[in-house]
Amino acid sequence: MRTHTTTAATTAATTTAATEGTIAAVRNLGILAHVDAGKTTVTERILYLTGATHKRGEVHDGTTVTDCHPQERERGITIFAAAVSCAWAGHRINLIDTPGHVDFADEVERSLRVLDGAVAVFDAVAGVEPQSESVWRQAERHGVPRIAFVNKLDRAGADLDTAVADIRERLHPRPLAVHLPIGAEESFTGVVDLVRLRALTWDDDGTLHEGPVPAGLEAVAAERRRALEEAVAELHPDALEEFCAHAALGADTLTAALRDLTRTGEAVVVLCGSAYRNRGIEPLLDAAVAYLPSPLDVPPTRSADRTQQREADPRQPLTALAFKVTAAPTGRLTHLRLYAGTLHKGDTVLDTTTGRRERVARILTDLAHRHTETDSARAGDIVAVVGPKHTRVGATLCDAEHPIVLEAPVSAEPVVTVAVEARRTADTDKLAAALARLAEEDPSLRVATDPETGQRTLSGLGELHLEVAVEKVRREAGVEAVVGRPRVALREALVEGVTGFTYRHAKQDGGAGQFAHLVLDVHPLPEDAEEGFAFTSTVTGGRVPREYVQAVEAGCRDALTEGPLGGHPVTGVAVTLTDGATHPKDSSELAFRTAARLGVREALRASRMHLLEPLAEVSVTVPEDALGAVLGDLAARRGHVRATEPGPGTTAQVSALVPLAELFGYAGRLRGRTQGRGTFTTRPAGYAPAG
Repeated sequence: MRTHTTTAATTAATTTAATEGTIAAVRNLGILAHVDAGKTTVTERILYLTGATHKRGEVHDGTTVTDCHPQERERGITIFAAAVSCAWAGHRINLIDTPGHVDFADEVERSLRVLDGAVAVFDAVAGVEPQSESVWRQAERHGVPRIAFVNKLDRAGADLDTAVADIRERLHPRPLAVHLPIGAEESFTGVVDLVRLRALTWDDDGTLHEGPVPAGLEAVAAERRRALEEAVAELHPDALEEFCAHAALGADTLTAALRDLTRTGEAVVVLCGSAYRNRGIEPLLDAAVAYLPSPLDVPPTRSADRTQQREADPRQPLTALAFKVTAAPTGRLTHLRLYAGTLHKGDTVLDTTTGRRERVARILTDLAHRHTETDSARAGDIVAVVGPKHTRVGATLCDAEHPIVLEAPVSAEPVVTVAVEARRTADTDKLAAALARLAEEDPSLRVATDPETGQRTLSGLGELHLEVAVEKVRREAGVEAVVGRPRVALREALVEGVTGFTYRHAKQDGGAGQFAHLVLDVHPLPEDAEEGFAFTSTVTGGRVPREYVQAVEAGCRDALTEGPLGGHPVTGVAVTLTDGATHPKDSSELAFRTAARLGVREALRASRMHLLEPLAEVSVTVPEDALGAVLGDLAARRGHVRATEPGPGTTAQVSALVPLAELFGYAGRLRGRTQGRGTFTTRPAGYAPAG
């Protein structure tokens, strides 16, 4: 009997070790960058090298796997985050290629919510561009460890040291370059791996050769390796101990220290290459496997209320988050990240967001628009499932016996709105269904009906965001839509409030009446307040019961959805409940909520308010001979130029704050003023009083 027990325990331990070993070999990674930094090309080279594809896809030819949507291929940019799976060095890599354009930042946000690590791609000439900085901050907010890949080292003006300095100055990590380029610009042929002091070079066809460090670079490589050792020893205790004992670090110690520093975020490993010319991708894959975490290396996922947690263990209760929904007339795919448990084909799971039970008919591993069916998925996997009909982005799917609600990704608030109508009256219902499908796929799109005009409106994060959405309706639903002129999402802000504002709500209509008496102070919030609304109560003596105080706060929030100046949302308001009175029979939570809603609206009408309009930070790269015309145009658009600096070659870079409403049609105007040579990017920069 004792022997049997020992054998069973040994078998269980072996199974556990095998399971952990499998999960430890998983990497859930994202590719992040500014538009045109080369993210999709990097992804395509990874898929080719890992054998997931048999031909290198090219963005300019429209043959990429991840940019599979027709609009992506026509525009040459990534619009929708695409998940792909591949294998490298005994590891399974689930990779998400994310958009680089600011209008699709919500796709990045949803992807980062389910990733364990990321590769940030930078242009070796442009360095850290505006959207590079934005996605870096998004990754920081989610606590996602990163490594950096400086791409396009074969371009004129490319310089690794300048790019590393830019990363240090603008992103503030401790960048640790582990590569030294061999050759420069057109003559760039490979890199010196400073960790193992070897040369990696590539032929024109992408064939990799490993050899000793070239004679002309031996001294520089030794100097760079020494600087790397000193920097790592300064940050890592074990490395410092070995460095003090031997005045050097071995390759294994250096690798282990870089892994720890990457995963804690204390440093960022920097590699370099040229994805288009097939140089530098193999060491990038090796670095992703060596330095970025597996699902076992990240903290257990926690419920939204922080009372439960799940570890990355297939034997735990099933816990999965839906981070993307692809809705189409032919079917519906729900993309999941499994944090715990095992999901089998045919399982019925609980959607804790809706309370519905959903059946999983099929489980698919991703290769963008191509899928391979599998019978099961386990903790750490990213898969797509067919079957759930009502699951939305951000929903938690779990074991019905062990319910849990995970924190959902937060969608950005729309800033641009257009009216959308079907050209033919007969297509009105088809248009409504198509717009509803769009909002289901992309929570940052909002569909509503204008109460004044009765028009259906579509709101999103930018002009291009809405343009892509409407074009998708036209192509996929076959509905010809007429689009109105874009309008920006204005806000109303409190400038000067009121103190001791009294509101009495008394209603008697036959049965039980409604009574609530409130005394409110309504004042502006400080400019540095993190939230747009704050509520406090200073009522004493039970004059307003606690449950009614909560109803008052809810009523205040209701009131701020429409301001007195034009029905726009109100922000920057602090409300204090200072006194009140109740009726023994007619007071209720509903009465106090109604009183707060009506009372705050009356208080706002008695206050001094002003309109706020959204601003955009615009970064424009133009030829020097067109700089004057561009600056004049920005001034005419009420733009505030913050900096003008020399750019690559004979260009200049202009940074300006411009009201978003003034940027509609700016792309065409910029092309006209620069003979097609000017480019610009934007990102949200908050709100300011409307001019």
